[in-house]
Amino acid sequence: MNAVPRPARFSDADRALLLAAARSAIRSRVCDGQTAPLPYGTPRLREPQGAFVTLRQDGHLRGCIGNVQAESPLIRTVADCAAAAATEDSRFAPLQPEEIESTVIEISILGPLVDVRDPDDIVVGRHGLMVSRGPCRGLLLPQVALEQAWDRPRFLQETCLKAGLEPDAWMRGTRIQAFEAEIICET
Repeated sequence: MNAVPRPARFSDADRALLLAAARSAIRSRVCDGQTAPLPYGTPRLREPQGAFVTLRQDGHLRGCIGNVQAESPLIRTVADCAAAAATEDSRFAPLQPEEIESTVIEISILGPLVDVRDPDDIVVGRHGLMVSRGPCRGLLLPQVALEQAWDRPRFLQETCLKAGLEPDAWMRGTRIQAFEAEIICET
């Protein structure tokens, strides 16, 4: 695997602005069914970049939606993913207005995807994974493996399962890509 580029770190002000945009987008979608207006943001936040937004309540997953492709300005991607995580994650009922304040927002800003040639190069907790074969694709963020205390083979297996593939698909004919992410979380 070529070296996986680390995403450049964001300033505290940019991090706060991204969290505020995510919370505003959730509030607007849940309470009004509308799209929140976005702050203009810094030039860095207007650059296209992929991101995922994870919502938690009492430490438990409540929604997670993301976009791997760097198609929209980061601040727009974060706001759209936050609203979708609150209302469109098929694993959960839509967030209710009374749940908004108790929901903790975590933003994962994705670095570029790099093809993995040797699975031994994957560093659990540092790399996120995406596997793909044909129309099947699955992605797990770097923090998932740490939260679940998975080793490298289990992380690869779980990413394959997320893609709808057999657990050992990573050993044959499946594209494996790694990435790093900057995690921004409300405290």
